[in-house]
Amino acid sequence: MKNNFYQSFDYERQASWGNSDDYRTPFQIDRDRVLHSLAFRKLQNKTQVFWSGEYDFYRTRLTHSLEVAQIGRSISYWLKSSSPLLRDDFFIDADLVEAICLSHDLGHPPFGHAGEKGLNYFMRDHGGFEGNAQTLRLLNDRLFAEKRDGMNPSRGFLDGVLKYKSLRCELQKSTGANPDNHFIYDKQAGQLDWAMGEMDFPLELAPGEQRDSFKSLECQIMDWADDTAYSLHDLVDSLRAGHLNREKIEQWGSQQDEHSQQILQPLLEAMQRGRVESFVARRIGEYIKACQLVEDSNFMSQSSNRYRFRLQVDENVQLESKVFKALAYQVVFMSPAIKQLEYKGNYMLEKLWNLLEERYVKGNSICGQDYALLPSSVAEEIEQSAEPDQRARLVCDYLASLTDGACARMYQRLFVPDSGSINDLML
Repeated sequence: MKNNFYQSFDYERQASWGNSDDYRTPFQIDRDRVLHSLAFRKLQNKTQVFWSGEYDFYRTRLTHSLEVAQIGRSISYWLKSSSPLLRDDFFIDADLVEAICLSHDLGHPPFGHAGEKGLNYFMRDHGGFEGNAQTLRLLNDRLFAEKRDGMNPSRGFLDGVLKYKSLRCELQKSTGANPDNHFIYDKQAGQLDWAMGEMDFPLELAPGEQRDSFKSLECQIMDWADDTAYSLHDLVDSLRAGHLNREKIEQWGSQQDEHSQQILQPLLEAMQRGRVESFVARRIGEYIKACQLVEDSNFMSQSSNRYRFRLQVDENVQLESKVFKALAYQVVFMSPAIKQLEYKGNYMLEKLWNLLEERYVKGNSICGQDYALLPSSVAEEIEQSAEPDQRARLVCDYLASLTDGACARMYQRLFVPDSGSINDLML
C-alpha cells in the first residue's frame, strides 16, 4: 500500500544518478547506503563516553547509533499505532527514521565531544568544525563515496539529519564571536537551501536556538531517540565502569530539588536489587510511549507533511531525562578521570594538526624536507587546492575521519621514538 505521507518533494535527490528501477523505496536506499559505508563502520572505534576499545562493554558511537535507530523505529511504530492523525496509508516511514538515526553521529571525530571542540578550535580561522556539519559534508562529498560526490541523499533524509540550521557566519554576526557548536559550515548554505526547498526562513526564526528548533518530524524523533539512549545508556556504562555508585548518586541528589530526588529513587532501588538493566529497558519503553503527534502550521507545512506535524513528549518524562543527563554530566563526564583522557586525546590531535598544518596548509618543509605524511590520495587533493581554507578543511576532514585507535597509532608513529613499524596500517 502506498504511503501518502510522503510526496515527490520528500523523495527528490539532487543528482540524476540513482536507482529509479530499484525494488527498494527511496528511504530504504538511503538507509542501506549509510549502513554499508566506511564512515559508519568507523564509528565502532570512536568514543561515545569512554574511550572505545578499553573494555568490551562500553558503548561506542556505533553501538549508540544502532540503539538510537532501534528506538527511533519503535517511536515510529508507536505513533502509527496510537495517533489518530495517522492511518494505514498515511504514516511516518520507519526506514527513513532509521537512516537518520544511523547517520546522526557520522561526522563525529575521534575522542568524542572533546575531539569536536579541539578541531573547532584548530579550525577557528578556517570555518570551524562541528560534528553535525561534518555529517552533512560526508553525505554530500566524496568522503562518503570516492567515485561520486557523496551518497546523493533524498531531501527527506538530508533534512532529517540537519539538527542545526544556522550558518557559522550568521552566528558570528549575531554574537560577535566564533560559535562553539550547533552550526553548519558557510559553504553548506546551498545544501540547506535545497533541503528546505529553496524556502526562505521567516524573520522570527533567527539564527541560533529559534532556527535550530525548527526540525522536520523525523529529525525530532531522532533527537528524542538520541536523548533517550544517552540519558539512560550512559548511566548503565557509568555504573559498570565504577564512575557512578550509590554514594555518588545520593550525594549529588542531596544537592538537587525534591522532585529530582524522587526521580532518582527508582534508579537507586534498581541498583539495590541489581536490576539496573531491567530498569533502563522499562524506562526506554516509557520514553517511547511518552510521544504523541500534534498538528503544526508553519512556512513548510504546505510543502511536506514532515513539517505539518510536530512531536510532543510528555513533560514529566522530559524532566526525568534531563535529571539523568545532568547526573551523568556533572558526576561522570566532568570528573578528573574523564577530563584527563579528554586532554590526552586533544593533545594527540593538536600535535597532529600542528604538523599537518605546517606541511600541507602552509606548505612549509619540515626540517628542510617535504615529508609525505598523508596517504597519497589525500595529499594530492590538498596540493591541488589553492586556498588555505580549503587545504585546512581537507586536513581537518582527514583527522575527523580517524578512529580513536588510528589517531593514537599515527601519533605514536610520528612522535614516539620506539613506536611504529613500516608494516603498520595507515588510514
